[in-house]
Amino acid sequence: MDTIITRKTNKNKYLLIGLPIILLFGYVIFTSATKKRSLTIKKDEITIKTVENDFFEDFMSFQAKAAPLHSMLINIIEGGAVQEIFVENGDRVTKGQPLARLYNPNAELAYMQQETAIIEQINNLNKAKLDLRNQELNLGKDLLSIEHDYLDAKNLYDLNKKLFEQEILSNNEWEKTKENYRFQKERMSIIKQSVKKEKQANQIQIGQLNQSITIMDKSLDILRINKKNFLITAPLSGRLSSFEPILGKTYVQNTSIGTIDDRNGYKLVADLDEFYLARIAIGQKGAVDFDNKIIEVQITKLNPEIKNGRFQVELDFVSSKKLDLRQGLSFGVKLNLSEKTKTKVLSKGSFYEETNGKWIFVVNGNKAERRKIKLGRENPLYYEVLGGLKANEKVITSSYKDYAAIEVLNLD
Repeated sequence: MDTIITRKTNKNKYLLIGLPIILLFGYVIFTSATKKRSLTIKKDEITIKTVENDFFEDFMSFQAKAAPLHSMLINIIEGGAVQEIFVENGDRVTKGQPLARLYNPNAELAYMQQETAIIEQINNLNKAKLDLRNQELNLGKDLLSIEHDYLDAKNLYDLNKKLFEQEILSNNEWEKTKENYRFQKERMSIIKQSVKKEKQANQIQIGQLNQSITIMDKSLDILRINKKNFLITAPLSGRLSSFEPILGKTYVQNTSIGTIDDRNGYKLVADLDEFYLARIAIGQKGAVDFDNKIIEVQITKLNPEIKNGRFQVELDFVSSKKLDLRQGLSFGVKLNLSEKTKTKVLSKGSFYEETNGKWIFVVNGNKAERRKIKLGRENPLYYEVLGGLKANEKVITSSYKDYAAIEVLNLD
């Protein structure tokens, strides 16, 4: 009997050959995907620093310039053309010293007309006051005459009364005497009341006139003072700066043509980056190096207005000792933002530009591996390390620009 033989198919043959190839290809892909990207660099091309346990001092450094403690603008009160200049920029001047003279014929004519009008009004008020005085004088004369008539009537009354009682004077004459006496008495009483009221009314009017005259006199004084505004004088003693008027040039009212700096004291003025606005406060202290001495300063004024990404602060010298400073002198200020604290610190470097403080290369022998870290506060010298690094570990702090995507650096 014949035996049936089953033929092997090519399918199993291909499977046995392809399986190892597939596994090998998968292994290559897996190792390629899981292998850390590395790069070989030279040690002399990088900067390596050590993480340290040290005191962290939260401070900032910036440049500030000396400025006079007090300054005052020289303003033009009355506009006009520059006729004369008596001083030069940079001169020391005293309070009230003439600086320049302006000329404005239209304004001067207007002042003359106003002055004439005020003087005329004052004269009219004085005339009205004089008329009231004359009226009082006339009333006094009339009252004097009436009192005289009354006294004559009273004397005649007293005399005729005795004669009538002695039956020497007739009844008709006595009646006339009594009537005249009554008339003069009532007349004097009425006139006295009238004169009294007139005087009271006149005193009120004279008081009002005197008040008006006083106001007019003050207006005249102010007007005459304003006439002097064409002569520009120093508002205080000090040194002129930015004073550059031009002969013949017309300046309008309220224009500033310079500044006078008071030399009795100085302050420091600085423009800081807006990043520090929330960390700066009035009263914070710092120090500057002047003449090989550390001088303490303190923030006394803060302007929170942001201009071109910066805000302005002013600092005063804490010591009352007078310093021999000059305007515009530049100082390096070290401003303390908090007290010293013991913590892990890392020297600042260019690595931060690429990592933003999120990771760093930690050196271990001839390799440096990428590691996540957490940084806190910073000052011009150090970062505060909050996590991811231990004391005495070495890290690369130079720029990561050429290997920001690398995970392992081989150090040659």
